[in-house]
Amino acid sequence: MTEKPEPRDEQEKSVSELAGAYAARAGVERREDGQIDVLKSVGGVRGLTESILPGLVFLVVFTVVRDLASALIGALGIAAVFTILRLIQRGTVVQAFSGLIGVAICAFVANTTGRAETFYIPGFFTNAAYIVGMVISIAVKWPLAGLLFGFIRGEGTDWRKEPRRLRAYVLATWIVIAVLALRLAVQVPLYFMGPDALVALGTARLVMGVPLYALGLWLAWMVSRPVGGAVVGGTAAPGSQH
Repeated sequence: MTEKPEPRDEQEKSVSELAGAYAARAGVERREDGQIDVLKSVGGVRGLTESILPGLVFLVVFTVVRDLASALIGALGIAAVFTILRLIQRGTVVQAFSGLIGVAICAFVANTTGRAETFYIPGFFTNAAYIVGMVISIAVKWPLAGLLFGFIRGEGTDWRKEPRRLRAYVLATWIVIAVLALRLAVQVPLYFMGPDALVALGTARLVMGVPLYALGLWLAWMVSRPVGGAVVGGTAAPGSQH
């Protein structure tokens, strides 16, 4: 008579499958030496350009001509060009349109309010949502950094059985949370300072966007690496020397 799987086993399996899918889509990659490839993990030079240029065009155009419509058209135009290029090169629909949709939402909010600084409001809510999600993941002992890095390192979800590994991934997740919280701590006050602080707000958004995230990702990877050939789930974790 075949034993029915325990509910907890089924839950572990479901979460493991979701974690694997998340890790596959997140795009985080390792180099041959076992270290995280930060540039590739943020989409390479192209991904970096796509994330920075629309916001940069918006800020520069508005600062120069002081016309919101022109700035929004410029940002949307750049995002549309990147979308078309990805479609031509047969990228996935999600990859092609994700950046354009994000810029379009920001443009819609700014156009609706008629205030340039509101272009940055959607980013505040996105950061806050990620913070809440990551805090919840820590509270339920499924820290997001573990779900991502665990599969990249070949640990799967076995790290949850090792208190030291679980603590390491909790700390790594807090590092990413700190990056997102720092964005809000700097940018939200600048937003409430109004139009006079627009250049400072836009600059902070650019500097604290992908570049700061990449740094946080690298730090999270380093603090959560297995030390001295740590054994996870009965086998040596790949990349344990890194």
